[in-house]
Amino acid sequence: MPWVSYLPSLAQGAFVTAWITLAAIAIGAVLAFVAGIARVEGGRAVSTLALCYTELFRGTSLLVQLFWFYYALPLIGISFEPVATGILVLALHVGAYGSEIVRGALASVSVQQHEAARALNFGRLHTLIHITLPQAIIEMLPAFGNLAIETLKLSSLVSLISIADLTFRAQSIRNLTLDSAGVYTLTLLGYFAMSLVLMLVMRLIERLARRGAAFPRAAHS
Repeated sequence: MPWVSYLPSLAQGAFVTAWITLAAIAIGAVLAFVAGIARVEGGRAVSTLALCYTELFRGTSLLVQLFWFYYALPLIGISFEPVATGILVLALHVGAYGSEIVRGALASVSVQQHEAARALNFGRLHTLIHITLPQAIIEMLPAFGNLAIETLKLSSLVSLISIADLTFRAQSIRNLTLDSAGVYTLTLLGYFAMSLVLMLVMRLIERLARRGAAFPRAAHS
């Protein structure tokens, strides 16, 4: 079967896709927590800044963001390698959408628990770390799982800035062989396999969290 000869190149592209996706999710998760907590616990200035970031990256096209960072930003003297650009833009995307997940989960913790914390003379930071966050994280995980899979699928856009990811390599093979059916069938299967693995990992983390294995304090709050 001629399809077998495509696998080594597609596998290399899949590795690049996985690396970019995982790096973007990791960095984006940090941004999501910073912005989400700032929205809830920050002062007016910090909360407004976090809101501006969130709305800017949620309200504009990811593809245009990618082109702006890759083609426009160097015009003012700031440039990144293609892979770094792809990771950065995807991370900002994850952070913007993830911050709303964090904000909503933090807001879902009952007022009574905050009142109890104040009655016990707990400070805001202590309440956030030991009471609010452990419970909110469990509520965030399903939504973060969906966001992670969405990020994997959106990572195909980085092929447009010459990153040799799975989509880029599939298109290159297709241009050489004109075998659209074979190449794109394998590409679809590749994305599906990576999505399945990512989904299983996120569900495992969620299961551990709900059992109190991953976040023991959440089970006793």
